[in-house]
Amino acid sequence: MVTAIVFIKADVARIPEVAEQVAAIEGVSEVYSVTGALDLIAMIRVAHHDDLATVIPDHVNRVPGVLSTETHIAFRTYSTHDLEAAFSLGQEDGV
Repeated sequence: MVTAIVFIKADVARIPEVAEQVAAIEGVSEVYSVTGALDLIAMIRVAHHDDLATVIPDHVNRVPGVLSTETHIAFRTYSTHDLEAAFSLGQEDGV
């Protein structure tokens, strides 16, 4: 699994619509509306590094209202939340 964090600057008048359209793209797991210099942060999770080339420039960057993006690729995950979720896949309650 390859994870990328995409910082998105959007047309201020269209932030909710941009967020919804980005969230609907296959490979986008979450979109956060944030304060500060950015408008949105999208979490991209794909199977292969090459898939990022499809999701980000071919889909995210083409959403009307997206003004610019900055992509950061994650090397490792240190979140216990993510580790717990991975270990619970396929397990039934009480097992």
